[in-house]
Amino acid sequence: MFYPDVKTVPLPAKCRLWSFHDDGDFIDGYRVAAPFTPREAAEIAMKFPAWVYALMGLRQIVMWPFGLKGRAAGSDTISIFPVTEESDSEMILGFNDKHLDFRIAIFSTGSHVHCGTWVRRNNWLGRAYLFVIMPLHVFITRQMLARVARAART
Repeated sequence: MFYPDVKTVPLPAKCRLWSFHDDGDFIDGYRVAAPFTPREAAEIAMKFPAWVYALMGLRQIVMWPFGLKGRAAGSDTISIFPVTEESDSEMILGFNDKHLDFRIAIFSTGSHVHCGTWVRRNNWLGRAYLFVIMPLHVFITRQMLARVARAART
């Protein structure tokens, strides 16, 4: 499905996600026109449809034998993701696991909301996992920001 409001762009240089990034890590970035704070945008974006939660549940079952967390506890979460940092312009969510470490950034300029994901693959399982889920990652991320763009128009 095509989401014309969602643009593939590098994250702003001020985005904290860049401070995690090393050679060989994965990082992506998307943007929509929307006036929301990072928390407002994250709460809109991460109201996932039921099929996404079903896939996450399946992932838990499939990855359990490998000893992977799949979720991390935290006092402040949005959807299933713990908030690790928050400022007026940015929210970082995510956690470290055995196979990979990841963070999601929601960054607001006041007129645009950016969303990016950083991933460090820790072993062969992390590399295989990212390879397999990449098409879904792009699709789900674009859907997330499309929800933010629709909310901005209403």
